[in-house]
Amino acid sequence: QNEWLLQRITFPPFILLVIGQPSKGKRPKEPGENKIKPVNKKVKPKTPKMKERESADSSLKSQSILTQVMDKGRFQKLAATLSLSAGQSLELRCKGSNVTWNYPSYLDTFKDSRLSIKQLDRYGQLILANSTAADTGEYSCWLQLCNGNKCRKDETKTGSTYIFFTDKEELFVPTPSYFEIVYLNPDKPAVIPCRVTTPSAKVTLHREFPAEEIETDGTDIIYDVKKGFVYQHPTSDHKGIVYCKAESHGAPQISIKYHLLYVEVPKGPPSATIAASSNRAEVSDRVHVICTALGEPDVDVNFRWQYPGQESERPVIIQNFWRLINRGTGHTIRISKSILLVEDFEARDAGNYICIAQNLQGETTVATTVELN
Repeated sequence: QNEWLLQRITFPPFILLVIGQPSKGKRPKEPGENKIKPVNKKVKPKTPKMKERESADSSLKSQSILTQVMDKGRFQKLAATLSLSAGQSLELRCKGSNVTWNYPSYLDTFKDSRLSIKQLDRYGQLILANSTAADTGEYSCWLQLCNGNKCRKDETKTGSTYIFFTDKEELFVPTPSYFEIVYLNPDKPAVIPCRVTTPSAKVTLHREFPAEEIETDGTDIIYDVKKGFVYQHPTSDHKGIVYCKAESHGAPQISIKYHLLYVEVPKGPPSATIAASSNRAEVSDRVHVICTALGEPDVDVNFRWQYPGQESERPVIIQNFWRLINRGTGHTIRISKSILLVEDFEARDAGNYICIAQNLQGETTVATTVELN
């Protein structure tokens, strides 16, 4: 009886212990793993939604080859925007053996010696020393794919960042002039480019006359810290003189003035005319031929000439200039002129004078004749 009682006491814990152990062929459960799982059911692993993955990948892809060199040889991948204090030096690197850079255009205009660009074996290098508020803008790079003399941009390997060089004395990015013209075309947005050096600055738009603040409703007029104020649908009511005001932990600052001109000129090749000072000339006369083209105020017109003494390399003087004309009701046009001058008229100068006026939409050819008396 004692032995039977001992077995009743001893064996149940032993049996419970055996049941609690994993059977052969089954792996031990990991901590935190579900204790009950359906038998023979395939569980599909969860994956991130494609839209989220693609958007993350695309943002990383656009920044993948551009880095900033920090102190002590550290590197930092760049976000869409970066704020640095004016006076700091900047070094950017772009991975690749054939890198092209883009940066604020005025650095090229003035051939600024503070800017240095080099191409090394494995990366392109951009160094900007002693930065100023005027250096604020977009800095980007991309790889060139070349086949012989033809090269194209590799869209999959690019990098871009917008850098603010903050300066409390210069809240607005400095410009070379104190007055700018902004053309208001009814078929495209117009930008008043009062960009700031401090992204947190509060910026407002103001009309000079009548003196008032222009409401930025976020629909028809929006503010973009990288561009300025954008008129989405310009009209003749928007014309006039405006300026911007910025505030950031101190006295407000005023931008330069912008003259908004409303434009409504049919798009197309220039409308050109040609006239000579005289269609008959004596030997040794001074003769000039004027080619005049009318067009959109913000579209350049290029002139080419064909004249009788051209093949014999007859020396002539050609001068080009243009001006804006307000035709009333808010309409502004651009008058471009090219003047060809013959100082001492000779027999070889007699004949047809042909002017070709060209813009982005096409070209117009006009001609006149000058004869020798």
